[in-house]
Amino acid sequence: MLLNLIILAASLYLVIKSAVWATEYAARLAADFKLSKYTIGFIIVAIISILPETFISINSSLEGIPSFGLGTLFGSNVADLTLVFVIIIALSGRNIKIESKILKNNVIYPFLFLLPLILGLDGYYSRLEGIALIISGLIFYYFAFKNGARESSISHNKNSHYKNFLLLIFSMVVLLVGSHFTVTSATSLAHDLGVDPILIGMLIVGIGTTMPELLFSLRSIKKHNDALAVGDILGTVLADATIVVGLITLINPFVFPPRIIYITGVFMLLATFILSYFMHTEKTISKKESFVLFLFWLIFVLTEYFFNK
Repeated sequence: MLLNLIILAASLYLVIKSAVWATEYAARLAADFKLSKYTIGFIIVAIISILPETFISINSSLEGIPSFGLGTLFGSNVADLTLVFVIIIALSGRNIKIESKILKNNVIYPFLFLLPLILGLDGYYSRLEGIALIISGLIFYYFAFKNGARESSISHNKNSHYKNFLLLIFSMVVLLVGSHFTVTSATSLAHDLGVDPILIGMLIVGIGTTMPELLFSLRSIKKHNDALAVGDILGTVLADATIVVGLITLINPFVFPPRIIYITGVFMLLATFILSYFMHTEKTISKKESFVLFLFWLIFVLTEYFFNK
């Protein structure tokens, strides 16, 4: 058991570290082309931020345990929508400002999370449902990019482009290696402890995969780039719930415990609506509201432990 614990810790460290590198290099690459902050945060960085849970989910599907990946995705989304905002506000010591562009472009945002829940009510995702999830995510990102890219202009620092691109590829390779060992060691550790691997995925691996967006958002908040921070988190969560779930379904349509939808999925949906409501009240997320988010996350953890132990 100790060996599996050490391998899991080392693998998660590789995943987190390489994802942070990838996020940073992607942001630099996007900045080279002078894309707007909204586009960089909500689309470019968010897409890179989903790589940890994407690679972990794909590996879990290839290993024949896709439920582990699904639990990791939904669990990390709940943590992103609650705990990550709590930590950011606590460490920054101030409210997070929500720009009008984010509010305008995300009117239907919470409702998109209904799709993976409705399609998964029967405890099964088919390839056709996977395609529907991917298309829904891509359509939303298309319009988000179309609206956000209007402020962009192109620069021509080719040397910087090549360097950041190569470092981005290197980071993704390291991330892929770390994600493979994360799945195998987490599954073995769950068996050693006599608990459902899904619980390990939701509460341990899921929280670990939120580190890239947490660290990136913290740096953005310190520079008063609140739009980058909020855009990264919202973009990551949406991509996880639609595009990534769709990808693992395309690889291997699978049956999973319905409680992932009825418990984890419902918590994810509720967290989305609660956060959206807070964002629209005075266009900020306050310290008081972050306390509510923290209580919500604690209830989620206790509920998951009770039903999955």
